[in-house]
Amino acid sequence: MKLALAQFEIEGGKPTRNRARARELITEAADCGCDLVTLPEIFNVGYFAFDSYSREAEPVDGETITELQELAADREIAICAGSFVEDLAASAERGFETPDSEGYANTSVYIDDSGTRRGIYRKRHLFGYDSAEQDLLTAGESVTTVDDLGFTIGMTTCYDLRFPELYRTLVDAGATLVLVPSAWPYPRVEHWQLLPRTRAVENLLYVGAVNGIGEFEDAALLGRSAVYDPWGTPVASAGEHEQLVVADIDPTEVEKRRAEFPALADRATE
Repeated sequence: MKLALAQFEIEGGKPTRNRARARELITEAADCGCDLVTLPEIFNVGYFAFDSYSREAEPVDGETITELQELAADREIAICAGSFVEDLAASAERGFETPDSEGYANTSVYIDDSGTRRGIYRKRHLFGYDSAEQDLLTAGESVTTVDDLGFTIGMTTCYDLRFPELYRTLVDAGATLVLVPSAWPYPRVEHWQLLPRTRAVENLLYVGAVNGIGEFEDAALLGRSAVYDPWGTPVASAGEHEQLVVADIDPTEVEKRRAEFPALADRATE
């Protein structure tokens, strides 16, 4: 399976421009034969554009996700729609199960290559340090996996990387690939390079960690998106500039590594 991470510059409070750039990179990924492309965290508005959250919030079947569903079906490519600010009340009115009947969430949607929504994940761990996320958003409650393209795909978001118990839960649910849409800022470069690699090593699975680039009033995103194999080896990575990161990944590699080095079977879970 060919996985793409769409690392691009996100301009705060400019959803029309950001969605257009995302569509361009999804089209580029489809043109080069990719099966799945993942977008960064709050790619349409910009994670640090907190003043835009309530104004630009949408339901799950709003404009942002609907146009990506159409693009996925047209180009026959699966899309992990990074995340967007979800209007929980509007989603609930449309029949979606939500963690609250009002407020907003940091929500990712997995769309398969037929344009069908297959998974909805609302970020469980909300960031508080130098961020308004905890004040503005409602945390998700579910663990989300999707069976597609030969993998069981786990969905997480950015700050979730600091909580290994979530990834153990995903492993117990059968995950062999975890996607991590992110908006990781300077100066924590070492953390960004360490944590997704560690999650890959300790769980013997693939991790695709996609970040944005771009400057906001109080933060700058550091890029450096990467795909790590079940041995923790980076098989594709980016620097600080816009780039479509592409990696060929194989579900049998997960099976092979877990058979050769059965650390997961030695867990003392009681």
